[in-house]
Amino acid sequence: MSLPAGPVAVLRDVGQRYGKVAALDGISLEIPAGRMVGLLGPDGVGKSTLLALLSGARRVQQGRVEVLGGDMAEARHRDAACPRIAYMPQGLGRNLYPDLSVRENVDFFARLFGQGRAEREARIASLLAATGLAPFPDRAARQLSGGMKQKLGLCCALVHDPALLILDEPTTGVDPLSRRQFWELVARMRARQPGMSVLVATAYMEEAEQFDWLVAMDAGRVLATGTPADIRAATGAATLEEAFIALLPDARRGGHRRLVIPPRPVAEDAAPAIEARGLTRVFGRFTAVDQVSLAVGRGEIFGFLGSNGCGKTTTMKMLTGLLPATAGEARLLGRPVDARDPEARRRVGYMSQSFSLYGELTVRQNLDLHARLFHLPRDKARARIGELVARFGLAEHLDAASGALPLGLRQRLSLAVAVLHEPEMLILDEPTSGVDPVARDAFWELLIDLSRRQGVTIFISTHFMNEAARCDRISLMHAGRILATGAPADLVAARGARSLDEAFVGYLEEAGAGEGAGPAIDAAEAPVAAAPARAPGLRRLLAIARREGLELLRDRVRLGFALLGTMLLMLVFGYGITLDVDGLSFAVLDRDNTPESRAYAQEYAGSRYFLERPPIADAAALERRLRSGELRLAIEIPPGFGRDLIRGRPAEVAVWIDGAMPFRAETVQGYVQGVHQDFLATLARRLNAPGEGAGAAAVARLETRFRYNQDFRSLYAMVPGTIAILLIFIPAILTALGVVREKELGSITNLYVTPTRRAEFLLGKQLPYILLAMLNFALLVATAVFFFGVPLKGSLAALTLAALLYVTATTGIGLLISAFTRTQIAALFGTAILTTVPATQFSGLIVPVSALTGGAALVGSLFPTTYFLGASLGVFTKALGFRELLPTLLALAAFIPVLSALSIAALRKQER
Repeated sequence: MSLPAGPVAVLRDVGQRYGKVAALDGISLEIPAGRMVGLLGPDGVGKSTLLALLSGARRVQQGRVEVLGGDMAEARHRDAACPRIAYMPQGLGRNLYPDLSVRENVDFFARLFGQGRAEREARIASLLAATGLAPFPDRAARQLSGGMKQKLGLCCALVHDPALLILDEPTTGVDPLSRRQFWELVARMRARQPGMSVLVATAYMEEAEQFDWLVAMDAGRVLATGTPADIRAATGAATLEEAFIALLPDARRGGHRRLVIPPRPVAEDAAPAIEARGLTRVFGRFTAVDQVSLAVGRGEIFGFLGSNGCGKTTTMKMLTGLLPATAGEARLLGRPVDARDPEARRRVGYMSQSFSLYGELTVRQNLDLHARLFHLPRDKARARIGELVARFGLAEHLDAASGALPLGLRQRLSLAVAVLHEPEMLILDEPTSGVDPVARDAFWELLIDLSRRQGVTIFISTHFMNEAARCDRISLMHAGRILATGAPADLVAARGARSLDEAFVGYLEEAGAGEGAGPAIDAAEAPVAAAPARAPGLRRLLAIARREGLELLRDRVRLGFALLGTMLLMLVFGYGITLDVDGLSFAVLDRDNTPESRAYAQEYAGSRYFLERPPIADAAALERRLRSGELRLAIEIPPGFGRDLIRGRPAEVAVWIDGAMPFRAETVQGYVQGVHQDFLATLARRLNAPGEGAGAAAVARLETRFRYNQDFRSLYAMVPGTIAILLIFIPAILTALGVVREKELGSITNLYVTPTRRAEFLLGKQLPYILLAMLNFALLVATAVFFFGVPLKGSLAALTLAALLYVTATTGIGLLISAFTRTQIAALFGTAILTTVPATQFSGLIVPVSALTGGAALVGSLFPTTYFLGASLGVFTKALGFRELLPTLLALAAFIPVLSALSIAALRKQER
């Protein structure tokens, strides 16, 4: 597909809504091709939605979206365009797979785009060298810093030479040095492929200065377009940040004014609010924080800056007592840090990097909850909440769910909660990441007021250099160590730099943080495909299966539960759940005490179903021993029992059965009747002499024999039945979680924006779990035969084929459930309920399917466990083979295409 001569993308009256919220409101836009275009604006203005529409990841609700010369609402054009588009979603490493290594991540994307081995190796080597990731090919993606994750994500996006590269806030939360290296890498890629268009969303104004063309957005609408110089000139502003603020409607600016920071009054004899001496934290062999020492004065705004993964958050957690130090000491407000000290907790407010409040609670409820957690008296809490609501501008949002608030309001709420109990110190971990300039300045006005008017000490980490410049002092950190501490202006002067950003990068580069950045990429280093890469479906399917298998093997907890969990449940079911009723404790209250009564009692003692206990003394003892559970059965033989038997009179015996468990009680009743009848028959034969007629043999006698399971042991039925239950429960859950996990992590986006088809994705995900289920089957059969001693009388090959068809169907159930669930918790509960209940109640395990009626019979006939249970029992106990199991095998096979088709139909290829 050739590049269009005109714009790379055109939007006409595009609207997109999420419930009542309009993410995009009638946008019309033409984006020029072959240029670096920036979408400028804070979180929540519609940038991500717009980029998702352009990438094909999200369905167009209203209007028309054209990309690379075609309509993205048409599936045929999306299929043709996706191999020419690379999309990097918002969030650090959102398109990556945490358990895969650096090389394996890039290799997976190359396989999705159909590249052969030689081409993959050449591209991977070139990209890793260019990004400085070449020394770390075997490091897991989860172990990378934020900057390294973004570089790896870019490698994965660029492995197939796209015509359009879409980057959704690729440097949010990334330190300045990593941001600079990232954009240098993009520039090298563009130099190698000049025709490539790059579309970037960003909240960093200084970053947007380098773009060729900008789109300023707010509230789902376009505020302005043009070059950075054009936008500055149109607003008469000196910087893009000032220009963006000037473009906002008056209501959004809200009387915004230039931020003024008054000097901090310093008391010479005041003790430091924060002291750290030799603070160290070690995780295994990794030293996250190494000998950090610092002092922060009371009422000071102290900035904490550093590269991603340098130990800032770990240090802040040690200072708050959330994480114990391996070595060194920390003191807050003159007292040693102690997580068990409630008084110290009340004096400190902590605001974490991510939104840590209860999103399902309203603003009011979150404030009330935290007032109670800090034991504020009711009247004081009410007054304090009213004061903070007014100061932080939360009055109009008190009854709104906090999780649905815009990012700026969420941050204000988080700060309000942090200061609710009037702490003397605030520790804030990147509190303004992704917040627009107006909201950021409003947030800082609150901080300045707390510091200057109330004397609150503020310890804050940030990646915004203009924010760092507002601090009284800052500390620069890298690789767990403090590089420099001082006033921002002093650090800039010490480096001879033009700005704090330049000074910060200089310190990091001096410490070796900039090592490993690759050279410019020469066009000859990586082969370029002559035609758009379209991987054969089988190759993509196997790539997905390979990746899923690697993730499964490296997740030892999940793999352990999958294998050991089934074995444990097998033992529990095999030993703990049995229908055999034997070893029943009984005792006799013999009021007759004759040879006949003793013979009657001995009849019970001689049965394998009963276990004799000491005789019962009286009626009170009978009641007491039954109540305590010592006896399950009590027999009371009345006086004259033997005399009545000898004279041929009716003789009655009172039998007391523990009826707490009705099923067991009915079984015991049957045993008692059998023993009683057997005793009477024996007595009749003994008393009647031959030839007298009274004991003449009956005309016919009925004798019962069991054809299968002659020992009549429920273990022989329960163990094969347990195999059927476990092979639907565990594999279905694992498969469902494997798919939904991608939805939660965000890597499901790779399905939306690559040539991968839904069938390839689902079947590729399913294969490793089928193999794991078959391994489980082998272990379960071995346990049944060698541990429980259940004989396998029929064809093992026939049972294995039935198991293969069965687990393919059961994992298909997991795929179907995962197709319409969005969280792992929902998938777990949904799968557990929808598999376990029909498998145990309607498959014939407890009640024969032939005895079921109505809906229960229908469920049983439409559930695969019904058929495999019959096969398992038949092979183990009835010596069945292929010939007898052919109808069962065909029935199991019929489930596979039906479940696969339903799963494919239910799984979306685009977000709605």
